[in-house]
Amino acid sequence: MKIQELEEEIRQIILSSVEVDGLTASDLPADRPLFGDGAGLDSIDALEIGASIRKKYQVKFKANSEENREHFRSISTLAAFVAANADITIES
Repeated sequence: MKIQELEEEIRQIILSSVEVDGLTASDLPADRPLFGDGAGLDSIDALEIGASIRKKYQVKFKANSEENREHFRSISTLAAFVAANADITIES
């Protein structure tokens, strides 16, 4: 799988998991921060996204871990986490 394909899957998971008016795929470039001044998502959105990612890829996030903040920084960091923890081989 190419990293761009995994990022697109995660982008679609985000769009189907959160309820942010007017949020589209073009609002979610891979390196844009997902929270705060980035895409404007919040901690409730992170829980929904995390649950959807766990279900689809069978990966686990550590409870109350500071590492989660980095994993959820952007679509590209989520893709890297999923690839590393779901045994997905990324093509170059």
